[in-house]
Amino acid sequence: MKIELDIPADDVMLKGDIVVPDNSKGSVIFSHGSGSSRLSPRNRFVAYTLETQGFATLLFDLLTEKEDLNYQTRFDIDLLTQRLVKATEWLKSQQDYKQLNAGYFGASTGAASALRAAAVLGPEVVKAVVSRGGRPDLAERVLESVKSPILLLAGELDTPVIKLNQQAFKKMRRIKKLTIIPGASHLFEEPGTLEEVTRHANEWFLKYLYRYQKEIEKYFIK
Repeated sequence: MKIELDIPADDVMLKGDIVVPDNSKGSVIFSHGSGSSRLSPRNRFVAYTLETQGFATLLFDLLTEKEDLNYQTRFDIDLLTQRLVKATEWLKSQQDYKQLNAGYFGASTGAASALRAAAVLGPEVVKAVVSRGGRPDLAERVLESVKSPILLLAGELDTPVIKLNQQAFKKMRRIKKLTIIPGASHLFEEPGTLEEVTRHANEWFLKYLYRYQKEIEKYFIK
C-alpha cells in the first residue's frame, strides 16, 4: 500500500510516496534526474518491480513546485544532495522505517546527488547505490571517498554517458561495477531494456542492501 508523506527538509516540506512490503528486505530511496519528479514513469516502473521483490521504495520530490520552476535550481547538485541527505535522515528517524537498511537508485543527474549523499552519510547508512543512465562525473570530487557498493548502468546507444561513466568508474575505490545494457538509449525506452535495468538493480540490492554485511566490512576503512 502506498503511503503519501510530507518530508521536512530545512524550511520546506517535500512530497513523497513510500511503499513497504511485508518482511521488507530494505528500502530503496530514489533520486530522480533534473526536471523529473517522484511521478517519473521510469522510476515508478523500477520501484514497482523492486517492491514485488520485497524492497520498500521511497520516491519523493527533491524540489518544491516553486523551486522546480527555476531552471538553475533543477541543476543545483549541492542543493539536491542536501535534500536527499535530509530525506534519508528523516526516514531513518521514523519508528516504522528506521530498521530498514537504505540504498539509493539515482537516474541521470540524480545519480550525482545519490553518490554525493552516499559520501556524506557513509556506508553505515547508505548500503548500496545504483545509477541508471547517470552522471557520476558530476560527483567527481567525492567519487574516491564513496564506500558504498556502486552499480553503474548505461545504455549501449548512449555513447556520451558511457564515456562519462567509464571515466568516473576509474576513480571509484571500493566495490563497483559498470554494466552496459544492450540496445538501450539514454531513457531506456526500447522494449525490454528497462526490465534489464530492474533485474540488475534487484540483484545489486539483494547482494549489498539485503546481504551486504560481511562483504562490505572487508572494504570499510574506519
